[in-house]
Amino acid sequence: MRSSKICVSLAEPSVDACLTALEHVDLAEIRLERILLAPGDVQRLFSSHPALIATCRPGERPDTERQRLLVDAIEAGAKFIDVELESDGCYREGLIARARSRGCWVIVSFHDYEKTPDRPVLEGLVSACFEAGADIAKIACLARSHRDAARLISILDTDRDVVVAGMGEHGRVTRILAPLLGSPFTYASLSEGKETADGQIDKETLEQLLRLVEEKTGKGKG
Repeated sequence: MRSSKICVSLAEPSVDACLTALEHVDLAEIRLERILLAPGDVQRLFSSHPALIATCRPGERPDTERQRLLVDAIEAGAKFIDVELESDGCYREGLIARARSRGCWVIVSFHDYEKTPDRPVLEGLVSACFEAGADIAKIACLARSHRDAARLISILDTDRDVVVAGMGEHGRVTRILAPLLGSPFTYASLSEGKETADGQIDKETLEQLLRLVEEKTGKGKG
């Protein structure tokens, strides 16, 4: 089973390893901040596959380099870019404008690595993502309890495209339920041990779980 409901988050150490992994993936996120890149590598990556998300999280590379890499990905044919809501306004707006000019979809993402905020705060963050220019809002929070996970899932009660990702052990359930309850896709690791975020489930296991739930609930049969 290969499903576009699953986005595999890739942080392979080399471009060649990423290209090999992409042979078996329908939708993937490329974590550019974690990959050793040589000139021309971004072009190689993002021209090789029709459904790639370009992501370059802060911390590993300066913002000027992150911006350059994301622009290169857009120009090479990235289907999406992921820009953090928390990022500098000029940085974010420049990237979104470039993406719009090239027909590249925009994910505006928010991350809370310590907690899951209350429902009104989460709803406000979703609105802020769309006000910032998102085609898809992504809300990723550490879930410390099942109630936190349920609260994250609850913000999928919307007509807008929202991706939720619960981090941590209690957040795993969100990665199974979200694509069945309205999220455009859910994030998975390429295989066990290659997680790019706490709480990710490996692609093969997640495919099996989604298939099982769909079979038992009749999901997707109209």
